[in-house]
Amino acid sequence: MPPGTAKKAGVTELLESWSAGDQAALDRLMPLVYQELRRLAAGHLRRERPEHTLQPTALVHEAYLSLAGQSGLECRNRAHFFAIAARLMREILVDHARRRLAAKRGGGQTVQIAEVAGSDARQPGVDLLALDHALDKLAALDERQGRIVELRYFGGLSEKEVAEVLHVSPITVKRGWRIARAMLQQELQGSG
Repeated sequence: MPPGTAKKAGVTELLESWSAGDQAALDRLMPLVYQELRRLAAGHLRRERPEHTLQPTALVHEAYLSLAGQSGLECRNRAHFFAIAARLMREILVDHARRRLAAKRGGGQTVQIAEVAGSDARQPGVDLLALDHALDKLAALDERQGRIVELRYFGGLSEKEVAEVLHVSPITVKRGWRIARAMLQQELQGSG
């Protein structure tokens, strides 16, 4: 058996148990996926403003609490689980930005969108709320492209993993990713 295969099998079994209603399976699952979730959270926070008050560990814990509060959530596989976690992290960060904006009454929270824009150069930050709004507009136009951005940018999933979650080919994901980045960049430039 190749290294990591037993861990993946254990993750899959726990996801199936959790989807079937076994809440304790989530508690057993977390130690197996914690480091990957923390890496995902750190990736989210690297794109945030430097003085952001959430730390990766806190973001993972908030996501866990949100997952634990869900019942009847179907989770097909590891990639699908991380897609769900990515969406929850996005929601947590956007809610955090909204609370901060309401408290300060000005200056939204910023993220670096070099990856969304398709550029390797670091760009000035973009308001996280504007990015969330642009992503919602994209999803209204083309739900699949919205999911591709969410899974690639917020979830850190590879094109192959996104294809698996969405049940499409990797080339479809690659094409959708390219189009979605262009649409988001245009929307963000128009709102900025």
